[in-house]
Amino acid sequence: MKKFLLMVALALGCSVLVSAQVSVKEGRFRKGDNPAWSQAGFNDSDWQVLSLEKDWTLQGIQNPYGYAWYRIHLVIPSSLKQGSTDRIVLDLGPIDDADETFLNGTLVGKTGSNPGDAAGFVGEWQTPRRYLVEPKLVRWDKDNVIAVRVYNGGDPGGFYARPICLGKPELADFVQLTMVKKEDRHQAVIHAKAQSRGLVKVVVRDVLEDKVVSEKEWKATVSPRADVAIPVTMQGQQQVTVTYTDDKFGETLTASASAPYILTPPAPATPRYNGPLVFGVRPGSPVIFRLAFSGEKPMKYAVEGLPEGVSLDPDKGVLSGSVAKAGDYPLVLVAKNAKGEARAEFTLKVGARIGLTPPMGWNSWNCWGLSVSQEKVMSSAAALINRGLADYGYAYINIDDAWEAEERAPDGRIVTNEKFPDIKGLGDWLHSNGLKMGIYSSPGDRTCGGYLGTLDHEQQDAETWNEWGVDYLKYDWCGYRKVFNPDPDHSVAAYARPYMKMQQYLRQQPRDIFYSLCQYGMAQVWTWGHAVDANSWRTTGDITDTWESLYDIGFKRQVGLHPYAGPGHWNDPDMLVVGKVGWSNSLRDSRLTPDEQYAHISLWSLLAANMLIGCDIAQIDDFTFNLLCNNEVNAVNQDILGHQAHMDLEEDGVQTWSRDLYDGSIAVGIFNLNEETLPVDLAGALAKVGLEEVAKVRDLWRQKDIPMGLYHIAPHGVLYLKVTVK
Repeated sequence: MKKFLLMVALALGCSVLVSAQVSVKEGRFRKGDNPAWSQAGFNDSDWQVLSLEKDWTLQGIQNPYGYAWYRIHLVIPSSLKQGSTDRIVLDLGPIDDADETFLNGTLVGKTGSNPGDAAGFVGEWQTPRRYLVEPKLVRWDKDNVIAVRVYNGGDPGGFYARPICLGKPELADFVQLTMVKKEDRHQAVIHAKAQSRGLVKVVVRDVLEDKVVSEKEWKATVSPRADVAIPVTMQGQQQVTVTYTDDKFGETLTASASAPYILTPPAPATPRYNGPLVFGVRPGSPVIFRLAFSGEKPMKYAVEGLPEGVSLDPDKGVLSGSVAKAGDYPLVLVAKNAKGEARAEFTLKVGARIGLTPPMGWNSWNCWGLSVSQEKVMSSAAALINRGLADYGYAYINIDDAWEAEERAPDGRIVTNEKFPDIKGLGDWLHSNGLKMGIYSSPGDRTCGGYLGTLDHEQQDAETWNEWGVDYLKYDWCGYRKVFNPDPDHSVAAYARPYMKMQQYLRQQPRDIFYSLCQYGMAQVWTWGHAVDANSWRTTGDITDTWESLYDIGFKRQVGLHPYAGPGHWNDPDMLVVGKVGWSNSLRDSRLTPDEQYAHISLWSLLAANMLIGCDIAQIDDFTFNLLCNNEVNAVNQDILGHQAHMDLEEDGVQTWSRDLYDGSIAVGIFNLNEETLPVDLAGALAKVGLEEVAKVRDLWRQKDIPMGLYHIAPHGVLYLKVTVK
């Protein structure tokens, strides 16, 4: 059989490698492991051909765990060795989970580690692979073989994002500029794989006063044997930006650090209502609702107009009971403390729809991962109340994967493992405090973490969750791939089938269970999620606390999805990555800069996204609290009109998003996606998106009206506004 040879002059679908000259979309594939498969002369003519743009489970590979190899044949043109460097770069994109990559039999790069390595298995499925290759390894203008040994520790497996590309290196392939934090101190470090000389520039800027405090620059030489360390000093609300411009490449690297500056004004001591203006419940289902009033405690609560069957705990401010008759019940919520009284108009909607505003709460995954326990869940739940986040509408406490026992009970019932000794007791405590309990499962036989799924036990599990008091189900596709992939039917109906099956049993339960589909946007789930009666659906893969992930998931993949969201059904771009996260027992501060965190929360607010906190609330700091508890920002997310924002303009690295609000105003986010501070003429920026006749502009983060004028937006930052038109 003829060997698989490809040479493409233009790199289509590559990352940012603008000088790429070779791009390949397919390769040969075989399950198993054999060192001989790395060699250029091995005969792979009988291997299966797979796309490099889809994971191997989507291409029919069964039993996807363990080792497999890709072999990609390609001609590398000699034109690639001409230029300012004597190396080429191999851009493979991300690979699920760990890889060892060979060129013509020689190892050129490795990411993650395998079970037999000293570190044990470490998957790095979201890490893009970019390996520098010595020219002596290349067969110029002839057939070359890139052999990639992949270890997959869990679905899906292998290449999945984009074609592989070869091209001329960029500065970032030789020089890295990073900002390192040790305790309360920062320093920028320039590290080089080959000697470099260039201009270092350090700019200190006062973020709140929007002015440059100091600016210094000097020439530096960096070698592989001598990193350049630059101490960074910040005070209060300052941001330091360090740039390095290489003389040879003419390219610039940037790193910045900011003191976590707080924009949200302190809440008044008098009561103030911060929650949604509407709550949906089905006839006869339990009403579980906590009145979200901030202010000095203790506080007494009252509700005017309560329907028959619903009562109020006047000390906790918790509504409970049920309403038999459908209809809209207008209420007045009242809170009183030693400083004063507040009243808020509110509607209890008893009918077929729930989830009338996006869910706000907490999920265990981004902090604890598979190390979650009842003790850790209880700690965050108690902190949600004691720290005051419950006073801003955060109400769901969702347990993600790893609560399940190894085996079902003899009668087939799902049971918890030893980490959750009394899950019903946990649910009862949450409900008594006006909070709701969420659970996680999969339509397959196993979850992403390898725990028991619901396959063939859907009705039994739904009934068990009802008995425990579950109010939210995150239903993750993971293990269902074993059922789905061998079936030749990959229609939309086939994707919807397991979710429809579970929903019929959820609706049979005598309580409302918010139904959250976690299937990563496959088959454009936003176009049919409502048809399986889902309340939200994931539109992307998992988010991580990096700018690259935030940009891809938020600013790229949410464009055009606004027609599919509304009261009762929401697009879900995944959970929040602010505060202390870690996906394990080892927690750390989010790697997003303060400005990126402001952009993150602003965009999720505009998107009417699920607002599920991913950090350990028991360790929440003042910056993160004020980021999550700005009542005007949250009010946009919870706006009862339910219109998701749409992107109005993308120009010169700036995106402008807007959404209509119930009171007739418009929420507008102007996002600077560039690496440099951006000056913005506010009147001109609003005019570009059709807002010319403006009566008032309010800065939502600072909670104050602002005049037209020139404003500066930090790199990866935002100007978040509420605009009233004439």
